[in-house]
Amino acid sequence: MPLALLALAIGAFGIGTTEFVIMGLLPEVAADFQVSIPTAGFLVTGYALGVVLGAPLMTVLGTRVTRKRMLMLLMGLFIAGNAVSAVAPAFGVMLAGRVIASLAHGAFFGIGSVVAADLVAPQKKAGAIAMMFTGLTVANVVGVPLGTYIGQSVGWRTTFFAVAALGVVGLLGVAALVPDQPRPEDVRLRHELAAFRNVQVLLAMAMTVLGFGGVFAAITYITPMMTGIAGYSASSVTWLLVLFGLGMVGGNLLGGKYADRHPMAILYVSLGTLAVALALFTLTAHNKIAAAVTILLIGGLGFATVPPLQKRVLDQAAGAPTLASAVNIGAFNLGNALSAWLGGLVIAAGLGYTAPNWVGAALATSALVLAVVSGVLERRTVARSRLVVRHAPEPLVVPAAHH
Repeated sequence: MPLALLALAIGAFGIGTTEFVIMGLLPEVAADFQVSIPTAGFLVTGYALGVVLGAPLMTVLGTRVTRKRMLMLLMGLFIAGNAVSAVAPAFGVMLAGRVIASLAHGAFFGIGSVVAADLVAPQKKAGAIAMMFTGLTVANVVGVPLGTYIGQSVGWRTTFFAVAALGVVGLLGVAALVPDQPRPEDVRLRHELAAFRNVQVLLAMAMTVLGFGGVFAAITYITPMMTGIAGYSASSVTWLLVLFGLGMVGGNLLGGKYADRHPMAILYVSLGTLAVALALFTLTAHNKIAAAVTILLIGGLGFATVPPLQKRVLDQAAGAPTLASAVNIGAFNLGNALSAWLGGLVIAAGLGYTAPNWVGAALATSALVLAVVSGVLERRTVARSRLVVRHAPEPLVVPAAHH
């Protein structure tokens, strides 16, 4: 794998840390700003919505510069947003800082996916994309638990200062290692927008929203669920997030391995078992060991869908994939926002901290239904194309004239 993938993974590590670390610090932030846990959950929802809006916006704005320069500009925006969060005097200001940082997220992964895929042979694209996303998943093994520990021990503001420093490292890595590829001259915005007329692109994005939404319906409220239901101490949440991160790493790498060979099969298996795991989490959340195992499974099954869905969007939007790729990253975070909001609703309704797991199971099941629909449509398209080829008229052969 090219060394440039390491630079992309470093940037992904910083972004992954800031996205997920807030989930382990919700009680501390809520107490500091004197807001409720569901209200503090808007820091998750606001970030996710910022990714949804920022992914297409920043990608379109970046069409006039090279992909490397755009990746560097996005890391600069990420650094600024986390610095604002670190010094925020009020909840609204912190929310604004989260949104500023989130604007970089979707475009970075969207453009980064295209760059990663272009660096390797066609049959290795999913593996290259998975390698970049490894930074995001490793963040959940190292960055998020460490950030949670720092936030609970020293103060959550220190965590966000550290995340801003991570952004600086990511910026330097992109500047040093990513090749300065020329900007594609023959691709215009209308070409990028044309991808959204492809029903398979739209289905893949809908699967992304619902499947990843299923994961975050449960994980957004993991701290109150594990401390209030399973009986873990607040400090143990750090190690539970490590388990979630390990699951993400494993699932991401397995998804990348099989997505180049069996893309639909990996989607069927991962989404189906994810729905079952989330439904069971309402029961296993009452037992420490069972809850820990379920958290590991949810991380693995959820991220096993990332490489096949991202590759599917790139393949279906071939020729002008940058905007579609970035919007699909936004779709991941739309799922995060939707599930965090729905999870907050069922908790606020008095249904308890395990209720979001049922929301997650329903979302993952819906994603599986869409995957089946997508597979059926694809098989029909292939069958029709074969039928057309089989019944195509034989070319007329005109005998050569003899003199």
